[in-house]
Amino acid sequence: MNITHLEHIIIVLIIQLSLLPFASARVAGVIPVAILLGREIAQHEYRLGIQRGWEWGETLPVGMFEGVWRGWTLDSVLDVLLPALACGLLAVMVGFKKKHTTKSS
Repeated sequence: MNITHLEHIIIVLIIQLSLLPFASARVAGVIPVAILLGREIAQHEYRLGIQRGWEWGETLPVGMFEGVWRGWTLDSVLDVLLPALACGLLAVMVGFKKKHTTKSS
């Protein structure tokens, strides 16, 4: 685990907490994870394009959805997986708290 993984966890938790007044904890967690996933896929597409001699201003020589299944490293998987786990844990904790505060009322 490196510092970028921790940064991504902090960023998604801030986004999830800021969305909680407007959406459920699950939905508020899926949104920032989807943003990170899209960012990682775009980085893979650019990396593949650069490996194929692409230069800025040209059409990217990458097939549709190629960034989804190609170019993944352990670091890029952890960039998405660890924040997803953190958001899931927060969603479970919020759901658990709501369930127990409702019963005691």
